[in-house]
Amino acid sequence: MSTAQPTSRLARAAALDAAGKHDDAINELALGTREKDPQCTRQLGLRLLTGDRAPLLPAEGLRFLGEACDAGLPEAAARAAGILALGVRIAPNWPLALAWLYRSAACGWEPARRQLLALCEDRALAAQAAASANADWRAVAAAVRLDDWRRAPPADVKNADPRVCAFPAFIRPEICDVLIGLSTGRLVPARVYDPVKREDIVVAHRNNTIATFDISSVELVHVLVQARMAVACGVNERMMEAPSVLHYSPGEQIQNHYDFVDPKTTDDYAAEIARNGQRVITFLIYLNDDYDGGETAFPNLNLVHKGRRGEGLYFVNAFPDLSPDMRMVHAGRPTTRGEKWIVTQFIRSRPTR
Repeated sequence: MSTAQPTSRLARAAALDAAGKHDDAINELALGTREKDPQCTRQLGLRLLTGDRAPLLPAEGLRFLGEACDAGLPEAAARAAGILALGVRIAPNWPLALAWLYRSAACGWEPARRQLLALCEDRALAAQAAASANADWRAVAAAVRLDDWRRAPPADVKNADPRVCAFPAFIRPEICDVLIGLSTGRLVPARVYDPVKREDIVVAHRNNTIATFDISSVELVHVLVQARMAVACGVNERMMEAPSVLHYSPGEQIQNHYDFVDPKTTDDYAAEIARNGQRVITFLIYLNDDYDGGETAFPNLNLVHKGRRGEGLYFVNAFPDLSPDMRMVHAGRPTTRGEKWIVTQFIRSRPTR
């Protein structure tokens, strides 16, 4: 993430947004852009690319993000890559997203470089680039095989009904390291969605931390991993919520809970399901395994799983009619030694984007 302090026009735009004056905020960002303020240029580009309280003008948005990148904010090009890959109000475009990630890396953005190195299928080339002060980032990007991310390894069925499936070596260790690295510095106390308040709240039964990657922070690597998950469990990529990475320090856990939207605790359950869909599947990826404890436990299934680094695991939370499957209570047991890192991906019964 950029650590630059907000400029005066950027701060005024934020104040105008807070007051609901979004057109005035866009005008303030446009003024800053004309004054060659790269932070305003970046923000204006993001707003136009996604139609965030602004007209949806993708071409203009990309132009401004490119200008911000060239003006010393290479992170702006990485933001373009994530949004283009995800497909926010426009069709996803992975090749163009990869080109923007290359642009970010070539301009010096280290998170973009680490993504390309991890995604590169030519591991010898990746090792050579990692050790070089003048790496050929275009060659590294050319060795990323995007189509491979819409394939998944065979499932190892741990429980047939309700379905729990594992995928050894779902992603390689270098991808695990990148996902952990992107999450470091973004961790906040984990929350649970409250459908009554329609917001995430802190609850007593979980005490770990979480990094969630929404439109403003999603990276190309997150979208590619989501695509592989979608293939593995046979759903559309657009059913995915924002990806999250969970972190557990020794002793931290999440006690027995359900991931579905529960009619027993949701006042307007039918409206919530109609609006946002049911959380039908949970997909986990274990990003490390150098810890003790921390197993994923399903007490009603007599199943306890200790994932290996890079392994995927998914389980189905609801029946085909979207009613909750009460057998799917589960827990993340406390770690007793070392830190645990894990991707948690909720998958809805209707598109989320």
